[in-house]
Amino acid sequence: MTSTSEQPLMVARTADTGEANPYLLGVYAPVGTEIDAEDLQVIGEIPKDLNGVYLRNGPNPRFAPEGRYHWFDGDGMIHAVHLENGRARYRNRWVRTKAFEAESAAGKALWTGVMENPKDNPFGNSHGLGLKDNANTDVVFHRGRILATWYLCGSPYAVDPLSLETLGAEDFLGTLAGDMMAHPKVDETTGELFWFDYGPRPPYLRYGVISADGTVVTTTDVELPGPRLPHDMAITEHYAVLMDLPLVQDLEAAEQGRHKLHFDRAMPSRFGVLPRYGNGSQIRWFEASPCYIYHVVNAWEEGDEVVLDVCRVQKPQPRADAHTPLAKMLSYLRLDAQLHRYRFDLRTGACHEAPLDDDNTEFPTVDARGVGRRNRYSYAVHISPESTLKFDGLVRHDNLAGTKTEYRFGPGRWGSEAPFAPREGAPVESADGYLVTFVQDEREGRSELDIFDAADLAAGPVARVLLPQRVPLGFHATWVRADQLENLRS
Repeated sequence: MTSTSEQPLMVARTADTGEANPYLLGVYAPVGTEIDAEDLQVIGEIPKDLNGVYLRNGPNPRFAPEGRYHWFDGDGMIHAVHLENGRARYRNRWVRTKAFEAESAAGKALWTGVMENPKDNPFGNSHGLGLKDNANTDVVFHRGRILATWYLCGSPYAVDPLSLETLGAEDFLGTLAGDMMAHPKVDETTGELFWFDYGPRPPYLRYGVISADGTVVTTTDVELPGPRLPHDMAITEHYAVLMDLPLVQDLEAAEQGRHKLHFDRAMPSRFGVLPRYGNGSQIRWFEASPCYIYHVVNAWEEGDEVVLDVCRVQKPQPRADAHTPLAKMLSYLRLDAQLHRYRFDLRTGACHEAPLDDDNTEFPTVDARGVGRRNRYSYAVHISPESTLKFDGLVRHDNLAGTKTEYRFGPGRWGSEAPFAPREGAPVESADGYLVTFVQDEREGRSELDIFDAADLAAGPVARVLLPQRVPLGFHATWVRADQLENLRS
């Protein structure tokens, strides 16, 4: 095992109130070492037909934060476990963003976070948002590279999926002008990548397509009434689905240089259905009840309808009894999301919506090979009632049978997003595969990679890979299959 020690010194209390910040403590506390470890200990047996790499991104500040720390502020760090022929190895690396390199050279934090005025920050994204673009949110595999993205729209950073070396800000052979949102969509059938870019000044939203050869082939402005904060999108075989949701920037706070959100219940939620290669004038808007949507499950076409499944948040703002900045952050991060379906009738213009489940679930995944096509199965993490955001279990939904299967990790055990990893040779859109997730045991201070049979989730993990260091709780994950890695090697 090799390691590089960069242990950060963290201040876990806010300077103004002295409140302890839980997102710098315990299961969230950053790790300060980048390590490589081979032949990890396994409880059970890693399936021989599960070969590939599980990667998960998340916030991990290298230096003590300037000002009040928000969980979204930490430097991106990717943790990865590579499974091959029943053996496992682990590696973790910070994403070397421009801001990370600047702070490394200075030997200290140079940026304040989303809870502070960014006016003195060195630089921000291409829209002039002065916050630190830290690439800590998602990990998306496209054309042999991982794209590490940022939740408020920034530069997608290319990362080697095996070495985790940061290859630099990805500009797609010089054709990407501007930024990319946190959750671009890959169509594995065509090899294309779909994305949008948004900001506080017109044009408020810009949509684009990157071809299988890695260049931007389509961009178009999408007209909106004002600045919005979209987070995700969907694709179908012929369309892209964009969102105009009533979670908006507080203009008074913006004038004072602060990043503050306001949920306007007087506004409807709007969904724009746009031909994949169309221009903004071709978009068709459908109105629905007010909500916010962080994450899309999937979308597909049924005759004249576009069907969209999401995790729908009804109250995306701090509770009224949250009075201090830290309390507001804590309550804002306590997601309350339910599986919800929209149907957009392209013939009549009607929109129909209905809940599919009342459980609090988020960070959904489907078989990545079938994104944009009708899926039978989807998977999500179950959100615990704790005061901070923690995932206490996994849920599988069966669209055909209308049923769900659940598994809980157990007391003091918290998971990560669990992508579906198909069994080698398994057909698309079956449950013939596995779910893979990091689990952190709070009581033992230990992390592991748990592997579940997706068809028998309730039975618990078929294998537990013990990790050589703790993996802090974080954000999004992906599974890169062995066949994708072979293409990379060739």
